Amino acid sequence: MTTALISLVGGFILLIKGADWLVEGSSSLARRLGVSDLMIGLTVVSFGTSAPELVVNIIASFQGSASIAIGNIVGSNISNTLLILGATALVAPLAVQKSTVLKEIPFTLLAAVALLVMANDTLVDGYPASELGRGDGLIFLGFFAIFLYYTFGIRHNGHEKKSKASMPLLRAWFLFAVGLAGLVLGGKLAVSGAQTIALQLGISEALVGLTVVALGTSLPELAASIVAAKKGKTDIAVGNIVGSNIFNIFWILGLSAVIKPLPFQPGLNIDLGVVAASTVLLFFLIHNGGMHKRILLWWRQERDYILNRFEGGVLFLGYFAYLGFIVYRDLFL
Repeated sequence: MTTALISLVGGFILLIKGADWLVEGSSSLARRLGVSDLMIGLTVVSFGTSAPELVVNIIASFQGSASIAIGNIVGSNISNTLLILGATALVAPLAVQKSTVLKEIPFTLLAAVALLVMANDTLVDGYPASELGRGDGLIFLGFFAIFLYYTFGIRHNGHEKKSKASMPLLRAWFLFAVGLAGLVLGGKLAVSGAQTIALQLGISEALVGLTVVALGTSLPELAASIVAAKKGKTDIAVGNIVGSNIFNIFWILGLSAVIKPLPFQPGLNIDLGVVAASTVLLFFLIHNGGMHKRILLWWRQERDYILNRFEGGVLFLGYFAYLGFIVYRDLFL
């Protein structure tokens, strides 16, 4: 237990410091390379913070552990949207770009719906069993290529000329690389420690997998987004989560299915429904939230897309409601 506690605390320290360096390095790269913070958040930071999910899923795919591969992605996306964005908005209200609300968040919904349809061969096509085959994986990778093409097109959106205050390029790359390594190693240590503690307390491995492992692989996103929000880099904070959710399904799950077809258990349909519902909830809260402000400012033509603390609290509580359902399902159903 002592070793597990040291691993847990050490992992959190690495996560926090790694997130700080990753945000500093990536935001400086954005300024020096002349691209927007949003694009950096949607691509570079998202790719880095999704590294734990990628490692877990590749290993699970080679070992034939389909439930771990799919469950890890589903659980991570739920925690990303509800817990991490909710917690980040509680730390600091998040101003969200119009393109994120009207394009990138709907793209995450497309990813969730595509996964729901393509995984349910029994319901959709009447097959005796359901799986994510190599063809499904290739389609996901195709969607991922479209997403990358889109982000390349918005690389200058909301971005001004290069800042003279940017740190040297070599230092920016060094901070980014060291921060990314800290996130991956810290996430691994934190998950290992938390998993050991949970199992020693008598919690079932199934419940640990659905909660600790999925949440643990999302810890880099949590650390990076909160640090970015506190530094006023809201585009990186939001782009990191939205981009990670897209990366998780189209890139990581697509690659996992190409490596080895993943049998799908129908019991995960409820959790896939939660992924889609949480995305719709996020869109509604940002697009229609802050009603009192919009009433007071009815004369303004533009709309402010802000995820404030109240709306963050709604997402945050939504995650714990889902967590309670998982515990109830595991223990009593």
